Amino acid sequence: MARTQGSHSDITGPRIRAAALKLFAQHGYAAVSMRQIASEVGVQAGALYNYTPDKQSLLFSLMEGHMTELLQAWQDLRAPDQTVPSGGAEDHVLARLEAFTRFHIRFHLERPDAVFIAYMELRNLSEDNFTAIESLRREYENALETILKDGVRLGVFHIPDTKIATLAVIAMLNGVMTWYRSGGRLSLDEVEAIYWDMVQKSVRG
Repeated sequence: MARTQGSHSDITGPRIRAAALKLFAQHGYAAVSMRQIASEVGVQAGALYNYTPDKQSLLFSLMEGHMTELLQAWQDLRAPDQTVPSGGAEDHVLARLEAFTRFHIRFHLERPDAVFIAYMELRNLSEDNFTAIESLRREYENALETILKDGVRLGVFHIPDTKIATLAVIAMLNGVMTWYRSGGRLSLDEVEAIYWDMVQKSVRG
C-alpha cells in the first residue's frame, strides 16, 4: 500500500509513536485500536504496518524507548562525578542520593504519559517483552540501590533492606507526578528540596 503523501518515515514514524503514547495514556492500551492511532496521525490504518508489526510491538517500543532514555540520561548526569570530593565519602554518597532524587523527579515530570504507560501497561506486555522491560527497570533500580548500599557500608544510611528501601524511595518520588502542576503553590525547586529532605531522613534513620 502506498504511503499517504508527505508521510515520510522520519516524520510519520515519530508521529505514530507520539499518537500511540497519547492514546494509550488517555484510554489504556486495550481500548485503543490501530485504526484510532492511524486516525490520530492522519494516515490509513494499513500504513501503520510500514512502521510497526502490530500494537504489541508499538507498546514495547514506547516502553523500551522510555527506559533506554532514562538510563542514558542518568548515565550522562553521573558520568563526570566519579571522584570523591574533598568532603569525603560520606558527603559524596549523600550528594549522589540527592542527585538521583532530583534527577528522578525532573526527568519523569517532563514525560507524564511515558511514565504512566511504563507502570500501568506492564500487564499488557507479552511474556518476552515484559522480561525485557523488567530487566531495564531493574538496571535503573540497581543504580539507586548501589547508592544506598554504599551509604550503609559507610555508616551514613541505616536501612534493614536496601531493595525494599529502593522501591519505597522510587514509589515516593513517583508520587510527585500525580499532583504537581507547574505554576502551583510550590516551585519545582521547592518540591525537589522537600522530597530530598524526606528521602534522606527516610534512609538515615
